[in-house]
Amino acid sequence: MDESVVVSPDWLASRLDDPAVCIVDVRDAWEFDGIGHVPGAVSIPFDSYRDESDVDRGTLPGADAFATLLGDAGISPDDTIVAYDDTHGVFAARFVLTAIEYGHDDVRLLDGDYSAWNQEHETTSETPETEPVDYEADPLEPDESPLVGYDAVEAALERDAVLVDTREREEFEETRLPGAVRFDWRGVIDDETRRLKPEAELEALLADRGITPDREIVLYCNTARRISHTYVVLKALGYEDVAFYEGSLSEWLANDGETESGPASAE
Repeated sequence: MDESVVVSPDWLASRLDDPAVCIVDVRDAWEFDGIGHVPGAVSIPFDSYRDESDVDRGTLPGADAFATLLGDAGISPDDTIVAYDDTHGVFAARFVLTAIEYGHDDVRLLDGDYSAWNQEHETTSETPETEPVDYEADPLEPDESPLVGYDAVEAALERDAVLVDTREREEFEETRLPGAVRFDWRGVIDDETRRLKPEAELEALLADRGITPDREIVLYCNTARRISHTYVVLKALGYEDVAFYEGSLSEWLANDGETESGPASAE
């Protein structure tokens, strides 16, 4: 796995004293304070980097709001950020995607989650002292961003793109984008270790669904949370042509986009 995208607990443990590595805990504040956290981590709860005017879709918070969050946490644009949660990384992956979109150059996902870290490494209840900084976001230009909208997805349907639905089977069978294949985002997780499965096993799982590095891939779910995890995993495996449908099924249905339902042959 590409360590510039996903890092192991051992990688992070060896850098706890590095001031240029900023650890972000995206769990609820009560978990950060009451259960404990990775030493040196700062708390930026998941709800704080969602668009409060549109929370049902979980959309991006806006560049200025996100910059304020990072600056208040003492994070600078040049820092290496490592994010984690305690839900197999799905909420932390959303943070990673958000930071990428707003131009942070070095942001990574911790392989596993707090429970995985806690199996072998120390935790603490001490809140680190941080000094706020001025953080200026530098959002990606549209042609650089992995995020795509309704029109781009419509166009992808006309090409040989693989539309990947990361939701559960019941959701997929109820309604989905035309021709989509289902790849449950949790399928990449080893239940025992709570970490990602071995790289070769991940590649085989993806290839079984036709999700291969030579294809154009468009990811969607309901509100763009679950696809964040799949996006990070694909990038860590070296996939290059991966689009992230931010509006996901919520926007697709609002625009009366064509859908399918029922079991699919790939299932």
